[in-house]
Amino acid sequence: MKHRVAINREDHVTALPAWPHISLVSIVDILLVAILIYQLLALIRGTRAAPMLAGLAVLALAFYFARLGELRTLNWLLSTLLPYIVFALIVVFQSEIRHALANLGSRISFGRSSDTAGDVYDDIVLAANLFAQNQTVALIVIEREIGLRTYIESGVPLDARLSYDLLATLFRPSAPLHDGAVIVQRDRIAAAACFLPLSMNPVLSTQLGTRHRAAIGVTEETDAVAVIVSEETGIISLAVKGNIERDMTVERLRGRLSQLLRRYAPAHTLPTPVEQSFIEEEPPSSHPARRHDSALRPGGDD
Repeated sequence: MKHRVAINREDHVTALPAWPHISLVSIVDILLVAILIYQLLALIRGTRAAPMLAGLAVLALAFYFARLGELRTLNWLLSTLLPYIVFALIVVFQSEIRHALANLGSRISFGRSSDTAGDVYDDIVLAANLFAQNQTVALIVIEREIGLRTYIESGVPLDARLSYDLLATLFRPSAPLHDGAVIVQRDRIAAAACFLPLSMNPVLSTQLGTRHRAAIGVTEETDAVAVIVSEETGIISLAVKGNIERDMTVERLRGRLSQLLRRYAPAHTLPTPVEQSFIEEEPPSSHPARRHDSALRPGGDD
């Protein structure tokens, strides 16, 4: 009897499942999957893809319960539609997929250099300050790693050297090219009066107008930086990575552009002041404002 009990205990011990062997490869595999899930959730957070992903989860649960409960008709319907759902997801999430692939490509790309990108933003800062003082609407998009050819082709091609004078002329209220975005490539203005995609982010403030939503939209699709000046309030805003920073000072704008364009390169010569005839209904204090603009350039505080 004792011998039989001892045999039963040995069988019970040997029947216990052994702990799975966790190797270094398994740990790396788990970490990679966790990173992918985290990046996916961070990518769709606050976008229109978030509620769509919730709807997809509901369909997955319906498919699971249909197989579990042996609901043959529902199971057949979902199984038939499953191959087409994959293509539908690619179409629905094409913006998010393109954005993710573009970010991945920009991180591993070493072919392009942004050294000249830091040379252009100082004239943009001065022009934004002028537009804010005169409450002139402006939308300037600065290209970085991802090309903006699609949006450049929607406007009027210029391929002109970027300057403070040219920006002030383009956004003059009576200018034919003022209604739209100006796209900057390195140290040149590629095109003006360009059309940009509007952001469909549901969490954006209802106070944001069309230009602000267009600036956010192009920064959602690409890694570009957009500078916006409000016509109603003269407030300077900066859009980057689908987010917008509002009510920026000139110093703050210069600092952020310096950070985003990776290099601070102050210009050695001051831009030529815009003549009074360029800006309509310019206040009598325009000349002191010009001197104030010049003082805002690097080295003006010394």
